Amino acid sequence: MNADVPASRELAGIAELAARTAGGPLRTAFRSRPEVDVKRDFHDPVTEHDRAAEETIRAVLAEHTPGSVVVGEEGGARGGAGSDVRWYVDPIDGTANFAVGLPFFCVSVAAVADGELVAGVVYDPVRDDMFTASLDGATCNGEPIRSRGATSDAAAVAASSYPSAADLRGADRDETLRRFGRMVDAFATLRRPGSAALTLAHVAAGWTDVAFDPSINAWDVAAALLLVRQAGGTYLPLGGRDGDPDWEAPGYLACVAGFDLAGSVLTEVAGLTAMGAGR
Repeated sequence: MNADVPASRELAGIAELAARTAGGPLRTAFRSRPEVDVKRDFHDPVTEHDRAAEETIRAVLAEHTPGSVVVGEEGGARGGAGSDVRWYVDPIDGTANFAVGLPFFCVSVAAVADGELVAGVVYDPVRDDMFTASLDGATCNGEPIRSRGATSDAAAVAASSYPSAADLRGADRDETLRRFGRMVDAFATLRRPGSAALTLAHVAAGWTDVAFDPSINAWDVAAALLLVRQAGGTYLPLGGRDGDPDWEAPGYLACVAGFDLAGSVLTEVAGLTAMGAGR
């Protein structure tokens, strides 16, 4: 498939359909306090609804792009019998929030064609907000969005999952806490929302000014990074290997257009000075 604007729009439409089809049952199940299992440890929950939503999404994608590869958080990579389209799916980004009834989670679906990220959708089922990115731009519920907001830390609302429990178990615990303290002190407000994809969609819309996460997966950010960039914001991959696609990098730093990133405390916290361009 050629990665042109009409093709990307078509893939974005398929992603919207898949996300909305999965989102309806999630909205119904929300605040039902489902049984929670864990994957890596108790900080990494999963519910029956994560698995069911992913299978629903896979079925929609298989119908509309037969043979495409689907890389899902719950089911891994499957498919690949004759399509150059690769999908990245997070059926519930923000499972911990969903499981207890906090209304900040989403469905994330992204399409890569011929190695290029060309379409992405982040769907908030509670608010019925559909964020869509294609090579033609970025929208929320069909209306164009622009990533605009604060220009400095002191005026900014920042969102971050840093530090994680793993960060605090490391040998640099004291340094980690010092950096976190600098973030709390520097930003007007620091939040820990619990969904990377939805947080980045809010950066794209200008509802959050800065977002930072040093530990994520491709399905968490593939759709959302395209949203941020197509809305005019900045998305920097962190910690990736040279030559790898941006959505494969294990961390990110994102901000609205016009934000003074060079003057931000996150330049130090994220190690941008040492990394140069974010790698």
